[in-house]
Amino acid sequence: MVVQEYKTILTNFAGSIPVNLAGPDRVTYILSNLDKLKPEESLVLHNLLNRLLTSMIERDASDIELGGHGNGGFIWLRLYGKKERIKDFPQLNNDESAIIIANMLNANQRAFLIENKNLDFSYTFMYERKRVDVRFRADAYFDLDTLALNMRAINMNIRPLESLEFHPNVVKAMSHTFIKFGLSLVTGITGSGKSTTLDAIIDSHNKVDAAHIVIIASPIEFVHKSNFALIRHREVGRDVHSFKEGVIQSLRQDPDIIVIGEMRDPDTIMAALEVTDTGHKVFSTLHTSSAVESIDRIVAEVSPHEQERVRNRLADVLVSVVSQKLVPSLDGKRVMAKEVLLVTPSVKAAIKNNNTSEIYMMINQGGAQGMVTMEQDLKRLYLAKKISLENAIAYANNKTRIQQILSAV
Repeated sequence: MVVQEYKTILTNFAGSIPVNLAGPDRVTYILSNLDKLKPEESLVLHNLLNRLLTSMIERDASDIELGGHGNGGFIWLRLYGKKERIKDFPQLNNDESAIIIANMLNANQRAFLIENKNLDFSYTFMYERKRVDVRFRADAYFDLDTLALNMRAINMNIRPLESLEFHPNVVKAMSHTFIKFGLSLVTGITGSGKSTTLDAIIDSHNKVDAAHIVIIASPIEFVHKSNFALIRHREVGRDVHSFKEGVIQSLRQDPDIIVIGEMRDPDTIMAALEVTDTGHKVFSTLHTSSAVESIDRIVAEVSPHEQERVRNRLADVLVSVVSQKLVPSLDGKRVMAKEVLLVTPSVKAAIKNNNTSEIYMMINQGGAQGMVTMEQDLKRLYLAKKISLENAIAYANNKTRIQQILSAV
């Protein structure tokens, strides 16, 4: 691709923007007038984006950042947890970046972005070197009145569940074969590998379980091919209006397992608890860093007069919580550290009695059952010479506890 070709297209379109428009009005103009691009010009810009994504894949990056005030005209990658500029690619100004981003979207998506200032969507392109489709989770948003984009590569290869090194009791708790109903959570901050773990769980069922799995996500990331299991994918904003509606509608679709991409609001939380109550196995994610925090977050999300009811219902349906982090490893990459809670009668009583502060010690003492605290798992990784002492301490939830258990080494 000749640099001059796409630069000319971008310069000409940017030059058509009325000079009296500034800030978000310039972005709105771009989003509203993209049909001024000729089909062959749009194709050139698509090829430019795909060239960037190809570079991202071949550098083994997890994320790419395009546009926005904060980028300073550069395109950025996240390489093994660290953000880096792509210095061997021409810089793009805010208008040029916005045109490239707008060119990715259909008319409905552009209208949604104008109205809501944010758009979650998925994007697929053909990676020519391996002749495979690669999917990305994308988020378009505003940064000081300029348009920005984050794209995260969705792993083309699902990790086997066995590679995540869960205790056999934990695998059983998450298995529909052994436990037909209940709520299992995978939690962690953004970029902690929650989707990877969730996809591994789905894939493990797909290999052996003749079940119906309904996945509701925003957006759909990995697309599973039905094998033993029948798998449906319902993308919020595309196939269904909201997580809540998707969960409620799924009850009329004869599911065995319901996967909710994220329990992000009280309505979705209540819907998830209700469908679990009806005898379905439910998996979902939360943006929390520990098992105890996950329980407290669910209860705190609902109104005070509903909290006791939700606490009791959660205690009855919760089966397991996996809270995970990706920790920089000594080989320059990242390795997963995890905290695992299995809901025993004692844990159930602690949740119902609002004594969640007791649960940490239950996890700490529950190793024989398959439980592990984040601090215990960080110690394991340190002793296995996979992570440094500094990172073992830095990534611990309980700094005092990690120093205590490491001092005994």
